[in-house]
Amino acid sequence: MQVAEACVEVGLEGTGLTVRMRAVLEILRTYGSQSVPEIAARLEIKRQYVQLMVNETLTCGFTEQRPNPRHMRSPLLALTDRGHDLIDDIIAKELALMQKIGAGFSDEEVSTALEVILAVTEKLKEMAGEKA
Repeated sequence: MQVAEACVEVGLEGTGLTVRMRAVLEILRTYGSQSVPEIAARLEIKRQYVQLMVNETLTCGFTEQRPNPRHMRSPLLALTDRGHDLIDDIIAKELALMQKIGAGFSDEEVSTALEVILAVTEKLKEMAGEKA
């Protein structure tokens, strides 16, 4: 996990993003506007920590707050045009890199690897006493 995070960090050089800010932008790109508790649930980390991450994206102008019709005190977070363009560019570069890295693997090998990673992650969650 640390090697993967280090590679993501290298790919973010010069963008103004940290790995944790990138995670917020990716969630918003994938799921649209979200509240901090919704982002926290998707990332499976504590809401308070996500609030710090969100604050960084707001300060840098990658996201903006919008009214939340479902909850007055929990605004929705949305990508700005700048944030959307940036995360699109980053993901395109990451996908190109993954295609290069995965070129020698068959679809079956990738599928098996994914199954193993998901199973190990599930067992680690169980060991940590978390719900799946």
